[in-house]
Amino acid sequence: MAKKVEVKDLLEAGVHFGHLTRKWNPNMAPYIYMERNGIHVINLYKTVAKMEETNEALKKIAASGRKILFVATKKQAKDIVAEKVANINMPYITERWPGGMLTNFVTIRKAVKKMASIDRMKKDGTFLTLSKKERLQVDRLRAKLEKNLGSISEMTRLPGALFIVDTMREHIAVKEAQKLNIPIFAMVDTNCDPRDVDFLIPSNDDASKSIDIIMTQVTDAVADGLAERKSEKQAEKEGDSEEETTTKAVAADIDDDSNDDEAPKAKIAKPAVAKFKKDADDEIAEKAPKLAKKAEAKPAEKDQTKKIEEVPVVAAGKEEPKPTPETVETKAPPVVAKATANEIEADVSKEAMKKEAPKKVKKDKGDDLTKIEGAGPKAAEALVNAGLDTFEKVAKAKADAIKEILTEASSRMAHLDPTSWPKQAKMAAEGKWDELKEWQDNVKAGVE
Repeated sequence: MAKKVEVKDLLEAGVHFGHLTRKWNPNMAPYIYMERNGIHVINLYKTVAKMEETNEALKKIAASGRKILFVATKKQAKDIVAEKVANINMPYITERWPGGMLTNFVTIRKAVKKMASIDRMKKDGTFLTLSKKERLQVDRLRAKLEKNLGSISEMTRLPGALFIVDTMREHIAVKEAQKLNIPIFAMVDTNCDPRDVDFLIPSNDDASKSIDIIMTQVTDAVADGLAERKSEKQAEKEGDSEEETTTKAVAADIDDDSNDDEAPKAKIAKPAVAKFKKDADDEIAEKAPKLAKKAEAKPAEKDQTKKIEEVPVVAAGKEEPKPTPETVETKAPPVVAKATANEIEADVSKEAMKKEAPKKVKKDKGDDLTKIEGAGPKAAEALVNAGLDTFEKVAKAKADAIKEILTEASSRMAHLDPTSWPKQAKMAAEGKWDELKEWQDNVKAGVE
């Protein structure tokens, strides 16, 4: 659990120091406490309140499994951010913000894959077949890519949020995130516009001590979210294993019962009988008369024909003889065949098994369609909404139909080319992941 920050700690770190009064942004007025010696002083009580709000939001994003991209390219911040963020295994940019990092993410991913292909060349010995000059060029390219994009090599999709240290310096990152509706978290100084970000922390974004204490609080909150997600996964695994064990035990009991010689009747598990005994008794009481009538129907027809034949003919004008004990016909009580009881018990057992069936049925989750090269989160969401939530369904769909779905969902996705998506989805549906990865490495942005 992250330690709650106090105003005293922020004061010692110099978080309250703002910029010169002539450089201020009027929209930051609510977060400014006073002016002293031509410098604005930030209200640290509001800083603490905003930090708690920000940390809670970041914790939820981390718990959901999405990545948070940290951006800090200024000299005094890059080392601190790289150290803190590397501990929580999150992507970060500390060298230079590559233009189109978010809006042209497919191209950035291609550069990252180029890095991976160079590493494969070194492993399989292909690198040694090159000339000395070519090897030097490849090494320089690899070093350049590692410097600029090495920290985002594990980021396979667009991040769930951005955390920026200085919004004035990283204005391009802010604009790209706004275009893609990605939530922005930022340290905002008195010269910045707080309207550009979704969650702000009013603080000094120039002093290294200030950046350090803020980043410590933020990364601790993200770490808590990741720990929460891990514990939830473990609980789910334990729950699934318990369900499997229970299912196997019930199945074993049913198999044992079915192997008995004296088991013509439908049998159910003992817990089901105990649980629904009362309901079964009621159903027997209701169904017994009906089944008894069915059992009597056939013999009753024969008895009626016999009775018709045995009716004595009485002459006209003569009185009918009074009934005597010998002539009075005694009707035997209806006999219910043993098969009736079996039928009753079989019906009851079926009803009980229906009621015993687990109420909670886990719905099959759709496939992760973002594994298709060229399909981002928004495109995947559009396909799921259209009913194409699995690789198998996408493989059967036509490229033109997919194009129409994407265009109708958003005009921003009209440029996407889904020609190869059914092919990729077919490979994914058949489990040919190695073949799919090799294919994706050899094409550009999923277009052959």
